Amino acid sequence: MSGQVVTDTMVRVEDVHRSYGRGAAAVHALRGVSFEVPRGELVALKGRSGSGKTTLLNIVGGLDTPDRGGVEVDGLRLGELGESELLRLRRDRVGFVFQSFGLIPILSAAENVGVPLRLRRADPREREERVELLLSLVGLAGHAAQRPGELSGGQQQRVAIARALANRPALLIADEPTGQLDAETGHAVMELLRAVVHSEQVTALVATHDATLLDLADRVLELRDGEIREH
Repeated sequence: MSGQVVTDTMVRVEDVHRSYGRGAAAVHALRGVSFEVPRGELVALKGRSGSGKTTLLNIVGGLDTPDRGGVEVDGLRLGELGESELLRLRRDRVGFVFQSFGLIPILSAAENVGVPLRLRRADPREREERVELLLSLVGLAGHAAQRPGELSGGQQQRVAIARALANRPALLIADEPTGQLDAETGHAVMELLRAVVHSEQVTALVATHDATLLDLADRVLELRDGEIREH
C-alpha cells in the first residue's frame, strides 16, 4: 500500500462527522470525534445503545466513510485508499469480532479459524500450524473438530476471536463482543482479549456497554451525544 507512515499511533481519528438522513430528520451519529490509540493498547469504547459506537468502529475499520474528517490506521490514511486497498486493509491488517460471532455453521472450529488464511491462499502447513496455535491461545485446543452448534456462546466467541487473529492483524476491532454472553463468560472473553493484545502484539478497540468490563482496558473512551469523552 502506498503512503504508509510508521508511528507509535495505531489509530488516529480527526474531527470525524457522520450523519444519516437529511434535513430535520437527520441523525447525527458522530459530531467531530477525535482521539488516538497508541500501538499495543486495549482501548474500551463505551456508550449507550444508539450512541454511535458501531458507526465509529465501522469507519475506523474501513467499512464506512465519514462525511468529513480523517482516519489513519497503521500509518495509512483511509480517505486516500481506493476500494481494493481498503479491501486489503480489512483482510490483512484489521481483525473484526462481532456480537453475533459470525461463524459458518457447517465448518468446524478449526475450519472457521482457517477461513481468512484460505482466502489469502496461505500454505496449508502454515495454515494448520497457525490455526492450532490460535485455538490453543483461546483455550479451545480440544474443540478443533466441533461445529459452532456444538459449542457454548463463550466458546463460539473464542473461535471468532481466533479467526480475527488468523492473518496477524495490527488492529483488532470488537463490537460488543460480550453482548450475547452472561456476565461471567463475558468477563472471561474480555480478559482473553486483554491477554491477546500482549501475546499477539495487537492493538484493540473494543466497544462495550458493560461497565464491569471497563477496568480491564488500558483506557476508556465514552461516546456521548456523538462526541468523545476520555475517562
